[in-house]
Amino acid sequence: MSQIFLFCRAGFETEAGRELTDAAAEAGHYGYFQPESGQGRVSFILADGADAGELMAKVLLEKLVFTRDWFQVLDEGALPADDRVLAVLELLRENPGIPQAARVEVRVPEDSSDRDLNNFSRKWASPLSRALRETGFLVDDDANPWRLEIFLPSFERVVIGLSHRDNRSPYLSGIPRLRLPASAPSRSALKLEEAWKVFIPEAQWLDYLGGAKKAVDLGAAPGGWTWQLVRQGMLVTAVDNGPIDEELMASGHVEHVRADGYLWRPHRAVDWMVCDIVDKPRRTTDMVVGWLSQRLCRFTVFNLKLPMKKRYDEWLTCRERMLEALDEAGIHVRLRARHLYHDREEITCFIERMN
Repeated sequence: MSQIFLFCRAGFETEAGRELTDAAAEAGHYGYFQPESGQGRVSFILADGADAGELMAKVLLEKLVFTRDWFQVLDEGALPADDRVLAVLELLRENPGIPQAARVEVRVPEDSSDRDLNNFSRKWASPLSRALRETGFLVDDDANPWRLEIFLPSFERVVIGLSHRDNRSPYLSGIPRLRLPASAPSRSALKLEEAWKVFIPEAQWLDYLGGAKKAVDLGAAPGGWTWQLVRQGMLVTAVDNGPIDEELMASGHVEHVRADGYLWRPHRAVDWMVCDIVDKPRRTTDMVVGWLSQRLCRFTVFNLKLPMKKRYDEWLTCRERMLEALDEAGIHVRLRARHLYHDREEITCFIERMN
């Protein structure tokens, strides 16, 4: 019960582990991590005798950048082919005192190429859920915040865990399943849509995105992020020396300004500034600080392209650089960041100016 299972992007296991190690230390706990290199999974073990649930109650998933989703490990063991459901029930019975859950989720590795395992997990979920209800591990109660987690790294092994409704990803393994419409100029459009889904509660989308707001897209070409802004009914200034999608320009919602996105500034403040320019992260950080310090926007979503060997350290530097500069300017903000599913070597940040 002293282990947490983390899901992250493959190749970022060390960053996810280091971040949770630091967060645990700030919460008064000591632990270490064991990455599954290149698999997008990390085991974090508390070495101070504390229960993992105690740490997870102190650390919010939304505060973590490199962890997409997580659960507390209850047990793990072999999964015999003759009766896999019974094997799960026996492992659960060996852990008395665990709370009843409202549902069960069955996961397989994100990059699994084993179609048989993927198909099995979907079909197996129904008889497993039925058996868990018959034995009292699952209950029909909408108010119940707990969820049983079943992770299948293979047909032969199972990891069983527990997660809480208020401190887990709303998407299985932190991966929203988004579709790219044919009208979108580029796949980068999915990145901004995912950012909104991760950073803005769905019930508040109208407040943040509706009402014919004005927006600026820096480094807009060919227009993936501009397209998302227009879909929300915004009037957009697309800043880029490159061409913008012709169909998007024909919408009448876009003004194309040929200029350097880092140097251009609007004559009047806008609601949103978004930026997907690939450059040194500290240069992007300073540009965002300039916009917010001058109160040129209320909300901003932007990407920080992190260096290969010092990704976590560079994020900490950029975060401190932003917050210190904005504090000196008397600007109060709400900052969130996440390594999104549609990100690669970059992380996506959201800032809301509060004054």
